[in-house]
Amino acid sequence: MNEKIPAVVLGATGSVGQRFVQLLNEHPWFQVIALTGSQRSIGKPYRQVCHWTLAEPMPNWAGDMVVRPSTPAAASAPLAFSALPAAEALQIEPLFAKAGSAVCSNASAFRRQPDVPILLPEVNPRHAGLVAAQRKKRDWDGCIVTNPNCSSTGLTVVLKALQDAFGVRQAVVVTLQALSGAGYPGVASMDIQDNILPWIEGEEDKVEWEPRKMLGEIQGDKINLAELTLSAHTNRVPVSDGHTACLSVALNQPAQLTQVEQVLRNYQAPEISRNLPSAPQPVIHFDPRPDRPQPRLDRMCGRGMTTVVGRLRQDPLLSLKMVVLSHNTIRGAAGGAIYNAELLYQQGMIKR
Repeated sequence: MNEKIPAVVLGATGSVGQRFVQLLNEHPWFQVIALTGSQRSIGKPYRQVCHWTLAEPMPNWAGDMVVRPSTPAAASAPLAFSALPAAEALQIEPLFAKAGSAVCSNASAFRRQPDVPILLPEVNPRHAGLVAAQRKKRDWDGCIVTNPNCSSTGLTVVLKALQDAFGVRQAVVVTLQALSGAGYPGVASMDIQDNILPWIEGEEDKVEWEPRKMLGEIQGDKINLAELTLSAHTNRVPVSDGHTACLSVALNQPAQLTQVEQVLRNYQAPEISRNLPSAPQPVIHFDPRPDRPQPRLDRMCGRGMTTVVGRLRQDPLLSLKMVVLSHNTIRGAAGGAIYNAELLYQQGMIKR
């Protein structure tokens, strides 16, 4: 690529916005030309208004940028990465799509819209085909594509591998979700220290529904949901990054554990997604050790983009059970949206 594609990060001062800035630093295809923020941040240097919470240093180019309003007039680019809260995304993202931007969103605002794909390039790149119908229906030159919920991400990658090999009819999942998933400042320390919070607003509904859309089949201008029943319990735990899911699955066909392990180890992204800059290598890492995966030790596998699976065993009620780990702010948020943008570019859907 001779010339990088200009991009804007919407809502750049929050925790996911910061991940966008960090991961887009020296990206081979994309170059950030604008950062947007709330009214209190507009007109000020990014380093002055952003409480940087990542271990990696803030890139100098970002620190020197003056924060702009979240409007196409102030921050126009062919590509927009959205870290906006859902309520703001509902109003702002269509403005950018109407102005011609491909919006790769981490927000939940449009995930249930029939013409908006929830993309995981290693699972359902064909769903990007909805963009043409979306543009026609909404009369805009840009588009909106979304990430799944961060706790749906690794779960869906594993279910896809199992669905392809054996068929999946039911699953029960218990999530142990990191604090960074709540944003900054997030959960009060007195609530989470020495504690687990067994309720995250709206989360269980997302985990039970979103994988069915991602695993469904595209038919014309809509997606038929996968015939899969999911039951979810979601919990906030005192871990900084990395969502853990304890997953039990009922398969359509009987399978030996050795077969399942090989299916997980060998799963590959579809060819169009396999060699993109952010593609996880490998897609799934299987760890046979009895005490893995662990968030602190395994969340950065594959630069934070790989789904890690361990503790595979027979389930006395369903078919089998396992533990799944994925990095929630990288694969489940900013890194996932960047991977989606790479897929859109590969498919010719981002206009310079």
